[in-house]
Amino acid sequence: MPDFIRIHPKDNVAVALRPIPKGTAFPIAGGVVTSTTDIPQGHKMALASLAVGENVVKYGFPIGHATAPIAPGDHVHTHNMATNLSGEQEYTYHPQLHYPEPQTPGVFQGYRRADGRAATRNEIWIIPTVGCVNDVAKALVRENQDLVTGSIDGLYTFPHPFGCSQTGHDHAQTRKLLAALARHPNAGAVLVLSLGCENLTHEQFLAELGEYDPERVQFLTCQQVEDELEAGRELLKKCAAYAARFHREPIPASELVVGMKCGGSDGLSGITANPVVGRFSDLLVAQGGSTVLTEVPEMFGAEGFLMDRCASEEVFHKAVEMINGFKAYFISHNEVVYDNPSPGNKQGGITTLEDKSCGCVQKGGSAPIMDVIGYGDPVVTKGLNMLYGPGNDLVSATALTAAGAHLILFTTGRGTPFGAPAPTMKLATNTPLAVKKAGWIDFNAGVVADGKRTLDEAAQDLMALVLEVASGRQTKAEQKGFREISIFKDGVVL
Repeated sequence: MPDFIRIHPKDNVAVALRPIPKGTAFPIAGGVVTSTTDIPQGHKMALASLAVGENVVKYGFPIGHATAPIAPGDHVHTHNMATNLSGEQEYTYHPQLHYPEPQTPGVFQGYRRADGRAATRNEIWIIPTVGCVNDVAKALVRENQDLVTGSIDGLYTFPHPFGCSQTGHDHAQTRKLLAALARHPNAGAVLVLSLGCENLTHEQFLAELGEYDPERVQFLTCQQVEDELEAGRELLKKCAAYAARFHREPIPASELVVGMKCGGSDGLSGITANPVVGRFSDLLVAQGGSTVLTEVPEMFGAEGFLMDRCASEEVFHKAVEMINGFKAYFISHNEVVYDNPSPGNKQGGITTLEDKSCGCVQKGGSAPIMDVIGYGDPVVTKGLNMLYGPGNDLVSATALTAAGAHLILFTTGRGTPFGAPAPTMKLATNTPLAVKKAGWIDFNAGVVADGKRTLDEAAQDLMALVLEVASGRQTKAEQKGFREISIFKDGVVL
């Protein structure tokens, strides 16, 4: 196993693949660089002398600049480098499109919905339209588990604090997100649970939901019945009778929509798990499927990886609007666009937002970006899509589910237990995490750093596991019943 990796020939830093003691020699470009201090796993070591103000280059891109003189072998981190990022930028379109060679799609055992859509789960979902009925929804789930029989995979609800005392854009986003969840194909049937006096009225929800199957979607307004638990059970019986009609059958992987997310990242995220997901994305796109990349603030500083991959000038302009729109959102709140990475990211070796972003976008592979979609909007274009959403794990994973992701690939170097409504697979960037938190981790991409699998081999392994999960194998989060949502908020509470 090597000590360090130089990701790109242009890089003037290398990344430690294991904890490196002071005095470790690293052969590079016909010479030798010796570490001048202990360097933690995932952290950077200088390969050349850097003057104050000179760019630190990783992934072939500047990820910041030196704030103090740096000698070859020095530890490069927050004590001697800083970001180059500022506000909005102007971009120009120079398309460089590389379409994957088409492949015969794999097959998973999924559900075929009445409207023709594919699903990887056949669950009953209770969607609260307002936080006031959260405990009613939880009681309905708890007291009606006997309805989970046959081909029904589970009964779940997704509490949240919104649906009332919101105005304008916030209110619209809540309404849009909840309606999108109600349309999700993994929900074989849905009970929409309201209180009766909230801002998000029944009529508003119906208008947002659009055309729906009245056998699949049931509605209960708690203030209109004497016993909401009794009335809820009767409606859940109808939901169960409808969902029980569906059974698993062979479906081509070309119908899969897979969300891609990272959280608790470390210095190996952009070297192991994220590029493995990127290779997987290219494989699924080659098979006619769709992938979704989000976390817009974690694209800042890595636009060079993305903009020229937009499939058309129209898609390019949508991408520019998304990136600069999110920067304007930061600035409008008097926040700098580079207030990232998190303390855990820094402990793992990520120094600046550019450092984090260049690793983050590795999940997008190399296929062209076919579309850019808004928060709460569905994926309608095959191939790689970009989705408007923040970096926050719960908010972005919820947005990926609302976009129609059948499952989510979540890479992590630090570990996290949560799950979205869609099956959420956790991919470890390093083997120690996979071993320590075996109850959280579904796939160990650390084998790449260990030299046991190449990126392409690991991606093939991941594809096989994805088809298993799509066919019903539960993720670690599903096994524990970990599922939750968080809705993007940007406004006042009345």
